[in-house]
Amino acid sequence: MRHASKPVGLTAVAAQDLVSQIARSLTEAIVSGQLPPGSKVAEAAVARELGVSRAPVREAGRLLESQGLLVTHPGRGFFVRAHSPEDIDDLYDLRICIEKHAAVLAARRLTPEGAQALRRQLAVLDAAAQGHDPAAQVEEDYRLHRLICEMSGNRRLLRLFDDLSSELRIVIGLIGRLYDDPQRIADTHKPLLDAIESGDDARIAAAVEFHLGDAWRGVAGLVRAMPADPRGGHR
Repeated sequence: MRHASKPVGLTAVAAQDLVSQIARSLTEAIVSGQLPPGSKVAEAAVARELGVSRAPVREAGRLLESQGLLVTHPGRGFFVRAHSPEDIDDLYDLRICIEKHAAVLAARRLTPEGAQALRRQLAVLDAAAQGHDPAAQVEEDYRLHRLICEMSGNRRLLRLFDDLSSELRIVIGLIGRLYDDPQRIADTHKPLLDAIESGDDARIAAAVEFHLGDAWRGVAGLVRAMPADPRGGHR
């Protein structure tokens, strides 16, 4: 006899726009750690917990796979994407290089309208933090960093950043597990925007290195503390 999987506390969904709501509920569970890296996302268990059929759960899984939050193992289903400590080190090492250069370029091209756009996005990130919406906070955090890369004017740099989008969403979600107050995550971006608006290359470089370096240390420590997955990697 097969036993039902233990509920993980997924948020209930309404009937309309079912796939995106299921995807959002799963994202919240991933970001909050209810579904940790390496864990299986069982379609039947999720469908039962949310009171829906398996078909929209499968579609939501495919959507999150396209965003890099889930991976598929043939014949076994969806799993939350996991990173090794080496993955985290490589990602942040590259990320600092990309975003430091992007921020300097963005500052050189900054217009009053551009500065307003950055501040508006920071306000959206603040609102997500105040609303205690982990999924929205991950997305708005990602969008703020992408906006800086976009404002650099370097299309190849932006393309490289976009290539990292799936992994970035994962690590941004992990950052949320390092803070008791989500507002602190939003607040860490304010000195970065202040530095960009200053137009001082050295100040900008230092702000990016501090902002991402602090996240790097925290996420790397969190990943190293995770128990090893018997299939390989970390969970």
